[in-house]
Amino acid sequence: MIWLTWRQHRAQILLTAGFLAVLGLLLLGSAVEAKLYVAEHAPPGCPGGTAHCGDLDVAVGLGERYDAVYTLFGWMPLVLPALIGAFWGAPLLGREYERGTHRLAWTQAMPVGRWLAVKLAVLGGAVVAGGLALSAMVSLWRPVFRDGIDSSFGNVGVFNMVGVAPAAWWLFAFALGTAAGTLFRRTLPAMALAVAGVAVAMFTLVTLLSDHYAEPARTVLTGTVTLDDPDARLVGATWLDPAGREVADPPSSVCPRRVDAGRSSRNAEAWQECLFGKGYHYAVFYHPPSRFWRFQWTEAAILTLTSAALGGLAVRRTLRRRV
Repeated sequence: MIWLTWRQHRAQILLTAGFLAVLGLLLLGSAVEAKLYVAEHAPPGCPGGTAHCGDLDVAVGLGERYDAVYTLFGWMPLVLPALIGAFWGAPLLGREYERGTHRLAWTQAMPVGRWLAVKLAVLGGAVVAGGLALSAMVSLWRPVFRDGIDSSFGNVGVFNMVGVAPAAWWLFAFALGTAAGTLFRRTLPAMALAVAGVAVAMFTLVTLLSDHYAEPARTVLTGTVTLDDPDARLVGATWLDPAGREVADPPSSVCPRRVDAGRSSRNAEAWQECLFGKGYHYAVFYHPPSRFWRFQWTEAAILTLTSAALGGLAVRRTLRRRV
């Protein structure tokens, strides 16, 4: 049965492996070239002198040089799971029903339950392995671009490309596509549902739920509104009046706020300095980077449990509706 699974699904397996290999070569090539670029533009070898060789200049240079790579990287957390759901999960049962081959495959000596168990186990394992391979490549590649690619915790897009998150998302997408195939019994509608479901799930977890995986920490700032930890995940912020009460917006009578075209940043800084001078403080709610693995395992657990439920739904519908 394992050999049959390989014969039937080797196209998806080989294409995915080939994509990961090409992506790995792209990341490796860009990392090597970026290291050379950083070495050439760091003192004392900087062609423009030390005045043009600061960390900010190197970061800006990397950003301009690898803008296309950054764009590709930014879309991968959403696109890759959607492709897994559409091209791995949806055809698994949807194509069998669509072509009528299930009538032959499920009337042989092999029980339907065993047929389905082997398929789900082998392909699900391959999907998890692919997600972990992607995570390993990105984790090795990111340190070179630490000034251009944001933190692995504060940036939720990067967060879903490292650790165990990619494997969990790929498994969820595969299970969703498989369940969609049993619902529609057609490949294209199942693919559409898989893509839409991944997008909705990612929006729900990333935007609505992830900030509630733990109680946010709170710190009070004076003289600045910027948290000094760039790897922290910001949840919210508010002003505190001199009595320590939270205020959504300080009264304009305390410090008039001017916004002029071309000078809004400078005016905002002046307004903030005025508030700090009048005894106001700035409270920031955030999750510290030490919670990285807590958030990773929480998200992975949610996705794995959902995948198990979707897999159970697919098995139940398959065993009850064989024709």
